[in-house]
Formats: sequence, structure tokens, C-alpha cells
Amino acid sequence: MIRSELIQKISDDNPHLFRRDVEKIVSTVFDEIIDAMARGDRVELRGFGAFSVKKRDARIGRNPRTGESVEVEEKHVPFFKTGKLLRDRLNGDA
Repeated sequence: MIRSELIQKISDDNPHLFRRDVEKIVSTVFDEIIDAMARGDRVELRGFGAFSVKKRDARIGRNPRTGESVEVEEKHVPFFKTGKLLRDRLNGDA
């Protein structure tokens, strides 16, 4: 599902809301998740999962094309851990 499909689904399920309001709500939720992660905070959506930021240390990597060693800088990457309800639904337990 992409963002526009999510907006359409919410609009269809809530005919009392204008589409532009639903777009603003969805954008605000995503922006707040991004802002929280940029601050290093963890975002937990009960039953769905938790978004967090993990630090990857600097290391020596290898260029797969040439085979030469390259330095890879330290970086922060987004990480998502599924919640129990989502995991159970995916595995057919719920």
C-alpha cells in the first residue's frame, strides 16, 4: 500500500471527512514519526510495531566492482520491529 492508497482507504471509511483533511492528517502523522526519529526517539504504535534508530559503526568495506577496500563512515539507520499482534496476523495465529 502506498500513501495515496492509505489516504483513499481512510477517506472511503470516513465519508464525513474531506479528502484534503485526511491527507493533512496522514502527512502530519508521518512527519511526526520522522521528526521523533530524527531526534533519536523511539516511536511505538501498539499492536503494529516500533520505529527506532540504530547506529552503525564506521568500518572498512569492500567495493564490489573493483575489490578495493573503502572506509564506510558511521551512520544512523531506521529500524522497525513488528508488534506481537502484527506478527501473529502475518503468521495466521490471530
